Amino acid sequence: MLSFGFGRSALVPVLIAFLFVSATFLFNWRLDLSKITSFSFLTNQNASPRRDCFNGNFSPPASSSPSPSPSPSTSPPPPPPPSWNSSRSSLTCPEYFRWIHEDLKPWKRTGITRNMLEFDKSLADFKLVIYKGKAYVETYRRSFQTRDVFTLWGISQLLKMYPGQVPDLELLFHCGDLSKVHKRDFLGSHASMPSVVPPPVFHYCGDDSTFDIVFPDWSFWGWGELSIRPWERVLKDIEEGNKKIKWKDRIPYAFWKGNPTTSRVRGNLLKCNASHQHESYAHVYSLSWDKEIQQNFRNTKLENQCTYRYKIYAEGRSWSVSEKYILACDSMTMFIEPKNYDFYTRSLVPLQHYWPIRPNHMCKDIKFAVNWGNSHPKQAQKIGKEGLKFLQEEVKMKYVYDYMLHVLREYASLMRFKPVIPVGAVEICSEVKDCHMEGVWKEFLNESRVESPSTESPCELPPPYDSQHLQHIADRNNGLIRRVQSKGREHWLDVCLES
Repeated sequence: MLSFGFGRSALVPVLIAFLFVSATFLFNWRLDLSKITSFSFLTNQNASPRRDCFNGNFSPPASSSPSPSPSPSTSPPPPPPPSWNSSRSSLTCPEYFRWIHEDLKPWKRTGITRNMLEFDKSLADFKLVIYKGKAYVETYRRSFQTRDVFTLWGISQLLKMYPGQVPDLELLFHCGDLSKVHKRDFLGSHASMPSVVPPPVFHYCGDDSTFDIVFPDWSFWGWGELSIRPWERVLKDIEEGNKKIKWKDRIPYAFWKGNPTTSRVRGNLLKCNASHQHESYAHVYSLSWDKEIQQNFRNTKLENQCTYRYKIYAEGRSWSVSEKYILACDSMTMFIEPKNYDFYTRSLVPLQHYWPIRPNHMCKDIKFAVNWGNSHPKQAQKIGKEGLKFLQEEVKMKYVYDYMLHVLREYASLMRFKPVIPVGAVEICSEVKDCHMEGVWKEFLNESRVESPSTESPCELPPPYDSQHLQHIADRNNGLIRRVQSKGREHWLDVCLES
């Protein structure tokens, strides 16, 4: 933390084999698999172009294509797929895995019933069914861009990485920006449904006012529409970008680039830009993705954006995938008080991994942070390096898959019904050749595919937090944030007295 200044063991394989055969016998009667055809992603050949991305005919409109796929003569060989085959004993998962228990706590007493999943299908974009090691999807509505495609691809790769370890289950998944299951509808004197147990819905983010179950987002396997490569590759690219300019030689101001129209916070951030009213402590750039697409993303390469000592993270409509890319620069990251969290960010600590900024005083707070960092370069640089280190050690793809495995296992343990593949559901492809996607989408599937099952065990899920530990985390974080605010007030008081 920074301050401001053959024996018994031989029976095990036999027992496991017996249990597996028994479970298979018990479940076979549940489903007439002759009604289900083997699919790629979808098999409806008359589907619209947007949904054909599942059955291998996906070809985005020219206007939305980030960049044409390189010709065979000029295209570099694809990088090797991720591989985690270094055998070692299982280690305890990172701290943020403990939040899995908290996210599933609303259903700990009642369990999860089929009625809960049938409660309101409008809350989800699709239903995922995992049955005997295969994944099936029932689509309710179209999701934005290819979020659903790459989310489902990630799940198919999880099944390849840990074959036989993901239990049978059914779940609902929402691919939008905003959280869906609001606590106010189920809790309190003004709740509209006080006697109803909230439906369990998986989503990319959550907040303190919702029940959404947090799950890794699609961009870990690539974001084709914005030409952002899978996480493992892009992290390496950003790490190389960090080496181009030493921290002390970087521009000594705070940097942000993005779409300012998606939230009030981002819109107000523009006011902190250099102008006749402000010194040049923040360089804020408005971004039009339509123009960037036309220019083949010439100005938005993530590995080229680590040239400032300080980076700013500001939420859009909700949490933003940009968070991990900003932290990956070893510049000190400033968080403008996020309201939402993804699966790992609840383990980030103020002043260790990032610098907190108040949304109502962001311009003053950013200026103070820049001045403090330039006056305390070793400490500011350490915050930036700790943010990058957190991603390198605790958000590597091995742990992304382990998190997916554990949250699905814990969820399945709460189910009070047996999964059934819905009529009309289709099997998800797990091999690129079966998906038949084109362009950068195909490249990203290739880059993010799991080549073979892992010989390394999943990490061990740590126990739940108790109430005292949760309170300690809240008190610690709030105390550190107040500490920054206090120092900021002292700074501006000194400025006023000197003027």
